[in-house]
Amino acid sequence: MLKLPVIVAPMFLVSNPAMTIAASRAGVIGSFPLLNARPASACADWLRQVKAELEDKPWAVNLISHRKSNKRYDEDVELIRQHEPPIVITSLGAPGEVIEIVHGYGGLVYSDVANIRHARKAAESGVDGLILVCAGAGGHGGTLNPFAFIAAVKQFYSGTVILSGSISTGADVAAARLMGADYAYMGTRFLAAEESDAQEDYKQMVIDSNTEDILYTDAFSGVSANILIPSLLKQGIDPANLKPKKEVDLSHLVNVKAWRDVWSAGHGVTAVTKRETIGEIVESLDSEYREGVKSLVRND
Repeated sequence: MLKLPVIVAPMFLVSNPAMTIAASRAGVIGSFPLLNARPASACADWLRQVKAELEDKPWAVNLISHRKSNKRYDEDVELIRQHEPPIVITSLGAPGEVIEIVHGYGGLVYSDVANIRHARKAAESGVDGLILVCAGAGGHGGTLNPFAFIAAVKQFYSGTVILSGSISTGADVAAARLMGADYAYMGTRFLAAEESDAQEDYKQMVIDSNTEDILYTDAFSGVSANILIPSLLKQGIDPANLKPKKEVDLSHLVNVKAWRDVWSAGHGVTAVTKRETIGEIVESLDSEYREGVKSLVRND
């Protein structure tokens, strides 16, 4: 039984077993990208640890489905087959064969999408849920308004809907539910968590930053992402001199160096004001959520 309808988003170079276990024990759904554990043998250890610690509690892993960029794709799919994570989140590519594998052991597949065309394709493939990546999301944020995105997807899809993009408080979670989402997808709020693998400077930068410190650019990969401007300045990169990348290059999705010093956060970064444990963050979210629901009832 979940305390809150929240999935802690799998964050590259940030999420780890400690975060995943703490989140799921606190009453939300924890997750981590398979590629955060290198090599594949280390990932197998992570999967065994999380599965043993959480037993019947829900948790998730993230699979980069773009075969060309993810050189470990076949190994990661085999890890999923062997260790049977209850939820698999696919990103940047068709869910493909993983759906049959996960459904074979009774698991769920959620696919993140940033536009209607990709949402339709994922829905047609048979995924159990769509993660709608809206404007303001950390990492590869979309551009669609969440009201419009949910309304459009609901016209052709009846599965689970997860809303992503600038969701950072419990009131935001309540609003997402009111809009028709089954879950809220939250990453930025957990970046500075004690259990996070984010560098110490990264955590402090998230605490110190606000929405004006976020730049939406495709200069690094050809795919637009929300980047912390202070992290660019720290590396001597002038944001004013960035130029659009002519070709889409997704190699950064598996390249540790690409994200080690250039850091991402969503527009909800203003909600992160101090260092907290995962448990403390979830408790705050729960309190905010309950107060948000009460205010809706009072004002009805």
